[in-house]
Amino acid sequence: MGFDLVGYGYAVLVASGGIIGFVKAGSIASLVAGLLFGVLAGVGAYRMSQNSDNFWVSLGTSGTLAAVMGVRFLNSWKFLPAGLMAGTSVLVFVRICVCLLCKPGRRDRAKRS
Repeated sequence: MGFDLVGYGYAVLVASGGIIGFVKAGSIASLVAGLLFGVLAGVGAYRMSQNSDNFWVSLGTSGTLAAVMGVRFLNSWKFLPAGLMAGTSVLVFVRICVCLLCKPGRRDRAKRS
């Protein structure tokens, strides 16, 4: 897969969202969650950059954030921050799934089984 630029950008977006939430609203929970999920997204991007079969951390992080922030968005209907994070997380989640499905050789292995 090579260098996962989208994954690293997503990690920076998540971490910076937590920092902005802390600065604007004084929310320590936002800071902790943003930094925790930002680090997890960064680790997932690093692991996918090393080996594209190491997608579980990225998939779990983006899926969890898509679900949690999606529920927050549906409850508040406010685009920032919940809608932005939910939408971005869904896009990253779908991107990982599409990359896995379109990976060369994966179909060949499935036919042999």
